[in-house]
Amino acid sequence: MNPITIHIADFLKNYTPFDHLSNDELSEIASSIRVINLEKNKTVFNINDSLHDSFYVVASGLVNLYVISDAEETILDKCHEGTIFGLRPFFAKNNYIMTAKAREESIVYAIPIAVFRPFVANNSDVLNQLLESFSIDKRNTKDKKNYESNLISENAFFTGQQSGMQFFQNLTFNTAPLLINGNSIVKDVAQLMAEMRINNAIICENKIPVGILTDMDMTSKIATGRFPITNTVDAIMSWPVITVSENVSLAEAQLLMLKNNVTHLCVTIDGSDKTEIKGVITEHDLILAQANNPGVLIKEIKRSQTASELKQIRLRLADIIQSSIQKNIPLTHISNIASEVNFAILKRAVEQSILELGSPPARFAWLSIGSQARKEQLLLTDQDSYLVFEDVAPERFREVKDYFLKLAQKTTLKLEKVGYSLCSNGHMASNVIWCKSLSDWLKQYDTWMKTPGKNNNELSSIFFDYEIIFGDQRIEDAINSIVFENAINNPLFYDFLGNDALRKNAPLSFFKKFLVEEEGPYKDKFDIKTRALTPLIDSARLFTLSYGIKGIHNTYVRFKQLAITDSKHSEVYLDCADAFLTLSKFRTLEGIKNDDSGQFINLEELSKIDREKLKNALLPMKELEDLIKNKFQLTHFS
Repeated sequence: MNPITIHIADFLKNYTPFDHLSNDELSEIASSIRVINLEKNKTVFNINDSLHDSFYVVASGLVNLYVISDAEETILDKCHEGTIFGLRPFFAKNNYIMTAKAREESIVYAIPIAVFRPFVANNSDVLNQLLESFSIDKRNTKDKKNYESNLISENAFFTGQQSGMQFFQNLTFNTAPLLINGNSIVKDVAQLMAEMRINNAIICENKIPVGILTDMDMTSKIATGRFPITNTVDAIMSWPVITVSENVSLAEAQLLMLKNNVTHLCVTIDGSDKTEIKGVITEHDLILAQANNPGVLIKEIKRSQTASELKQIRLRLADIIQSSIQKNIPLTHISNIASEVNFAILKRAVEQSILELGSPPARFAWLSIGSQARKEQLLLTDQDSYLVFEDVAPERFREVKDYFLKLAQKTTLKLEKVGYSLCSNGHMASNVIWCKSLSDWLKQYDTWMKTPGKNNNELSSIFFDYEIIFGDQRIEDAINSIVFENAINNPLFYDFLGNDALRKNAPLSFFKKFLVEEEGPYKDKFDIKTRALTPLIDSARLFTLSYGIKGIHNTYVRFKQLAITDSKHSEVYLDCADAFLTLSKFRTLEGIKNDDSGQFINLEELSKIDREKLKNALLPMKELEDLIKNKFQLTHFS
């Protein structure tokens, strides 16, 4: 054997997924590898390049994967020795979505996909490794204890959790395929396919798929003269068909096509080849599904010019959220993705308004508050925000404030067009009360926290859940400083927040019955927001502030962190974290079903199991209430 081939095979066997292959298999692969020497800054492929016939392994040196974002290179990952990259040709037909460039002098092995594909199809371990790398960017290296990057996902803009979500999306497919029998004449079927502008026909017996005729069959068997066009389709059809259920995910469909070397999947009632056909999935359907991944949505948001464009993107996000919940993707994962897209929409709305108004006359920060800031806005609920601008000379104050009020009014109206309704309490940057200078905001927080009983009608605890969307980070840092400075040894403030958290109506009666609305349009319905979610949100905020925990706004994550910080009561916090996720899912499902905020649950429509699940999620709230009463002196505002 060629000594170079032996050297390459010995190198590959130290890294996943090649460590799942035999020596003979590695030798076969190594003999077909092309060795590429890269000078510094030499590219392997560029964004939008046509796909190569190979994927790559770094033999030595360093290759960076990056995109251009806001006129700057954004590095997605650094590929060191043993790292696989350029997997996109395995799973997609459209061009590369990132650039691979040598950061230093490097050697790269180019492995032909045609050579490697059979090993993927016949070895489940290799297939699983590629699935992990492509769908969730799993970290794995030669050193199993060191989770650095080894397999790089190239089907999304983001790595980690964000890249994986699209692969759990349900697919939209043709639910009215052309069904024919095996005795149909090829010429007649070809004419039907042309008229319907489709590239396939399903051969069925009693509506059960037994074969498929594709444009590739026509090209390879009819156009080449191997079979006459007057033949019956059963002579040239491909069989057996590969069948799936209708809830197949993007990742599953891609891998089935790869494993079986097919371009179409038949959808049947139960996913087997023994039940009736329901539709057909094509490679084109997979490409369309990829267009709805979060990375693509954010790219489109950055390019958008109008609120109408943003609205269409937000509707597509709603589809992703709905299908992900139906696939039982963890709610924390869905919330992370949704919040990134929501934040991008909010930021772009501000940017569009600035483009219309002209450059700001001073530094400023647009902050979201409430559910948006906590990254809990899965439904199109109302918008909550405030605006802070830097202190300016007195003679410029009116001009500067007028500009930012106009900016806020334009932005909130844009967001209303997108689907985020105006806050009924007026907690928006467009309200003159909540658009003010940094010194005025610092005084506001100082007053709220030192004298919470004074004008407390102005104090809403959601102002302590804030996150910068656009602007100068130093302004948010200044807000943080005053908040956490005043949070130290401030029993009066915690007295106010503690009573506020406990003031909400109880969710269950003494006999553990649901307490529902007694009158009005929501009579006999359960207010899951006011009676269940809000007390948990308020309590998590209260404890987080009291322990000086910074940088965590999400209620679920707050409870998880509290379990670490106050380990004595970790069980209570962890139960509350789980309860919050369960209650949030109930609300989201109700909102999706009724196309509203999901605040009021119709208990009669829940199954017995779901009613018990909902009731069990409410039980930890009593222990949490007792914990608040024991920790804080709730006397002044009781």
